[in-house]
Amino acid sequence: MALAARLAAQTRVEIVSVDSAQVYRGMDIGTAKPGAAELAAVPHHLIDIVDPAERYSAASFVADAARLIADINGRGALPVLVGGTMLYFKALFDGLDALPGADPAVRAAIDAQAAERGWPALHAELAAIDPATAQRLAPNDAQRIQRALEVHRVSGRPLSAWHTAPRRAEPPPLISLEPLDRAWLHARIGERFAAMLGAGLVDEVRTLRARGDLNAELPSMRAVGYRQTWAALDAGDLSSLPAAGSAATRQLAKRQLTWLRAMPRRQVVACDGPDAVEQAVRAAIRLLAS
Repeated sequence: MALAARLAAQTRVEIVSVDSAQVYRGMDIGTAKPGAAELAAVPHHLIDIVDPAERYSAASFVADAARLIADINGRGALPVLVGGTMLYFKALFDGLDALPGADPAVRAAIDAQAAERGWPALHAELAAIDPATAQRLAPNDAQRIQRALEVHRVSGRPLSAWHTAPRRAEPPPLISLEPLDRAWLHARIGERFAAMLGAGLVDEVRTLRARGDLNAELPSMRAVGYRQTWAALDAGDLSSLPAAGSAATRQLAKRQLTWLRAMPRRQVVACDGPDAVEQAVRAAIRLLAS
């Protein structure tokens, strides 16, 4: 977001958030949403558009983002997509397959099995029927393991067999902020999660729990940080939360980097280098001029 805001000083831009958690209202601290000053300085889209009790999918994002990109271009501004939900980027750039719809009964059965056996056991089951999908999922990635098993049980085909949609037109250039030093990244993640806790993440999750209509299996509450905080409140012990939240964020960052390195037209800027934002702004301006 800081990069996009600096770019706005050079040209007229509007930001489209590519973040599967920032879409949810009432989830501000744990998603690191831009503050009021940032929102006022540059138009932002796809933030605070969905209630946490609802589900927001990659297909929803593609439809919303495509409409917004056309609208922003029509206003003579530059749409800048910013965020770390790499599945959304891939869906927008590569297109979506016509996957089977959600089946509440199948999902309930999978959730019951997970409650009894644990998600790592279901991940092992997935590995037996769809090794390609299982390989790219963490053993505790409940949401995606559930969906992959659901697709197989509904259709009889592994999820990976559905990923045949033809690539769309050449995707736009991508500026990828990647650390050169893994230790720097891990330290930054720990500091960032500690700052979220200091800003009131636990109270934010308490407020969400108090609504009474949310549960730990909803996509919103499975977001990194929220899932660990919810579990800590269930256990009545917050002492391990800083370590659990930081570890989950490190796993997320590792997956994000794996996605990024497979993306075409990616221009890397070292986010742990000196003047990283300035370098990224210059790279963006060069791309616009080319």
